[in-house]
Amino acid sequence: MPVFTYSARPAAGGDIRTGEVELTSKEEVASYLHRQKLIPVAIREKERSISLTIGTGVSTRDIVIFTRQFATMINSGLPLVQCLEILAEQTDNDRLRKTIQDVLYDVESGNTLADSLGKHPKIFTRLYVNMVAAGEAGGILDTILLRLATFLEKNDALARKIKGAMIYPIVIMLVAVAAVAVLLIFVIPTFQQMFASAGVPLPLPTQIVIAMSAFLQGFWWAVLLGGVAVFFGVRQYYQTDQGRLLIDGGLLKMPILGDMLRKAAVARFTRTLGTLVSSGVSILEGLEITAKTAGNRVIHDAVMGSRSSIAGGETISGPLRQSGVFPPMVVQMINVGEQTGGLDEMLTKIADFYDEEVDAAVSALLAALEPIMIVVLGVVVGGMIVAMYLPIFDMISAVA
Repeated sequence: MPVFTYSARPAAGGDIRTGEVELTSKEEVASYLHRQKLIPVAIREKERSISLTIGTGVSTRDIVIFTRQFATMINSGLPLVQCLEILAEQTDNDRLRKTIQDVLYDVESGNTLADSLGKHPKIFTRLYVNMVAAGEAGGILDTILLRLATFLEKNDALARKIKGAMIYPIVIMLVAVAAVAVLLIFVIPTFQQMFASAGVPLPLPTQIVIAMSAFLQGFWWAVLLGGVAVFFGVRQYYQTDQGRLLIDGGLLKMPILGDMLRKAAVARFTRTLGTLVSSGVSILEGLEITAKTAGNRVIHDAVMGSRSSIAGGETISGPLRQSGVFPPMVVQMINVGEQTGGLDEMLTKIADFYDEEVDAAVSALLAALEPIMIVVLGVVVGGMIVAMYLPIFDMISAVA
C-alpha cells in the first residue's frame, strides 16, 4: 500500500499539520483528513524504498484476541488508557505491541480511539476504525468490539474455506508439471537414444514427445522466463480497472468455481454491511467500506451503484438487482429489510445462510475437481508413456 505525506490545516483554525499515512489513493487520504476535521493543503505519494518486510506481521487471530480482551476490559469499567497499557504489555506480537503503544500515546495526547487506530491502516482496517468511532459516539464501545471480534472470526473462517478449496487443485497441478518435466528431461532422452540405435521408424505421437523433450532441454530457460513473464503480466494487468473487471467477471462466470466465489462474495458483503449498520455506521459509509472489502471488482461496482442509488434517495436493492450479480433471493430479502426497517438483521440472516452455502459449494468444487484432475494427470503422463512405448510395440511385432 502506498505511503502519502500530507499537510493540512485544522478546520477550527491553527497551525498547519504534517504527517504520513498508508492508504490506497490521494482521494482516500483526503477523506481520512476530512474525518479528522482537517482541510488538506498538499498530498503527495512518498517514494517507495526497497523493503524485505512482507505483510503486516499481525494475523487476524492477533487482532481478534486483542479486540475481545479490549471489550472485556472496557465492559469491566477499566479506563481506556489503562486498557491499552495492559494490552500492550501482554501481547506476544512485537508489531502489534508497538502499534498499541503508538495508539496509547495518541489517546493520551487527546485524540479519540478511532482517530488513533486510523493512523495504522495496515493493522486496523477502515471498517474497524469506523465501527470503533460509532461505538465511541454511542457509548457502546464494548458491544461494538465484541461484534468486531465475531465479525473478524467469521470473515477469517470464510477466507480459510476459499483458500482451502484452492490448495488441492494447485498441488495437483504442481505435481503434474513436475512429473511432466521429469519425464521430458530425464526419461524421454533414454528412450530416444534406444530408438536411434535401433533405427526404427517413430510414430507421430513419439516424435511429438521427443521434440517436446529436446525443446525443454535446450530452452528450459525460455520456458521459465515465459512463465514468469506471463505471471507478472497478468498480475500487472489485474492492477488496472479494465483488467480487474474482466478477470473478476470471468471468475464469477466459471462453472462450479464461479458459484463458490459468488456465494462467498455475497456472504462477505452481507455480513460486513450488516455488522456496520447494526453498529451505527451510516448506510452510505457502510456501503463504501463494504465495496472496498468485496474482493471482486464486479461486486464492488454493484455495491457502489447501490451507494449512488441511496444518495439519490432510492433503495439499495434496485441497483443490486440490475447488476445481475446477486441472487434474486438476496435482493428480495434486502428489499424486505429496507421496507421493514430491519436491514441489519436481514443482512445477518443472509450471511449466516450463505456461510453454509459456501461450505456446500466448497464440497461440490472439491468433489468435481478430484476426478477431473486425476483424469487430466492420467491423460498427460499416461499419454507420454504410451507414446514412448509405441515404437517398442512395433519392434516386438516385427520380431514376432
